[in-house]
Amino acid sequence: MPCTADPSACNLAALRQAEARDGALPPDRRRALLDSLAATLLRQADAVAAAIDADFGGRSTEESLLAEVKLVLDAARHARRHLHRWARPRRVGVPFPFWPARARHEPVPKGVIGIMAPWNYPLQLALLPAVDALAAGNRIAVKPSEATPRTAALIAELLAEALGEDIARVVQGGPEVAARFAAQPWDHLVFTGGTETGRRVMRAAAENLVPLTLELGGKCPAVVLPGADLTKAAQAILAGKAVNAGQTCIAPDTVLLLGHAPADFLAACRATGIGAAETAVVNDRQAARLDALLAGATLTPLAADGPGCGSGVMPTGRCRALALAEAPPDHPLHATEIFGPVLAVVPLSDLAAAIAWIGARPPALAIYLFGASRAETAAIAAGTRSGAIVAGRCVEYAAFPALAFGGVGASGFGRRNGEQGFIAFSNLRARVEHGPWSLSRLLDPPRDARGKALIRRLLR
Repeated sequence: MPCTADPSACNLAALRQAEARDGALPPDRRRALLDSLAATLLRQADAVAAAIDADFGGRSTEESLLAEVKLVLDAARHARRHLHRWARPRRVGVPFPFWPARARHEPVPKGVIGIMAPWNYPLQLALLPAVDALAAGNRIAVKPSEATPRTAALIAELLAEALGEDIARVVQGGPEVAARFAAQPWDHLVFTGGTETGRRVMRAAAENLVPLTLELGGKCPAVVLPGADLTKAAQAILAGKAVNAGQTCIAPDTVLLLGHAPADFLAACRATGIGAAETAVVNDRQAARLDALLAGATLTPLAADGPGCGSGVMPTGRCRALALAEAPPDHPLHATEIFGPVLAVVPLSDLAAAIAWIGARPPALAIYLFGASRAETAAIAAGTRSGAIVAGRCVEYAAFPALAFGGVGASGFGRRNGEQGFIAFSNLRARVEHGPWSLSRLLDPPRDARGKALIRRLLR
């Protein structure tokens, strides 16, 4: 089939042919591929930052180097360092009646992994799952977002140079191409994006019984408890919100203030000096979505001017200042993920009210805590669901290469990063070797009286 007719199917077929011809990737080959990916990415770091800046119409170079390039480099180096240990078969206990049989779990590659990446971190969220998949010995096909076309083209160049077309393919195109990509019979499919699109991807994957890793979104709350230092809490929350202009699935979405007045929190936010725009809202469609969501809310910008994608003096347009937002309880702001440089503020009476507020919404990827005692932390952990609970800072935990990352419920399922990512893309095949004789042979039919008596004893 010509690749121009259906590039998803064509590239999948090409990777399956390479797999059939060359076989599974042994651990040493995987390590070499991870080395090559890291080296190629390091050489192209400035080109990555320039491509993303052009796609966004203003993206902080430092953010791109840290959040796109360094995260992938760290993940590749971590996987390379630990790969042989992860890939070793693991012994499994055998019940006494089957002795001297031996059993083990053997991690083997699943095959060809499809990766659908979003626009907000166009390189990171394409290549972090790719690192996990390569470490597990798989071949990969990546569908970058059409909203960041320059970065998508650069990803294709990077993977071709670092891995070659027998290991990795890139499929570019718009929504129709993405829909066909989701419908292919991959051996595993990774999707990062919005919850509604995730549902469509899951329906498409179900037709071929394709296992999924979904990383979606949600309203990540930052709970500021009475024991919090308001100045430190504001600094940490805004530092997390400012990254990528709030266009981050784990960005703090809503601040739940317990025992602190909104006016005091506003003053603490302004004292941080964080607020000027360094990264733009990615396109006019996303800016219009934000404006529609925030209609009727009261916005308070946190900066008068600053460096970056422009002056960003107002909480409007594509290059906008960070802003705090307050709105009535029934406003859409409190039900929909903001995904932009706006931080909702909700004062609540006590911890029980905060737990109820969190529980009334779909589970988020992360809950952030400030000033929580051990008892308060335990109460939040017991009374809520989330992919992570993080105390003291926001967003940064996603940069821990050994820490499993993922959501629960509407924020997704499955885990990536480190050993958990390796396991997600491996088939834990059971291997069993029976001995020449075991007590269990007495249970083979036809059973005599001794065998029947043994069954009764085993039940006891």
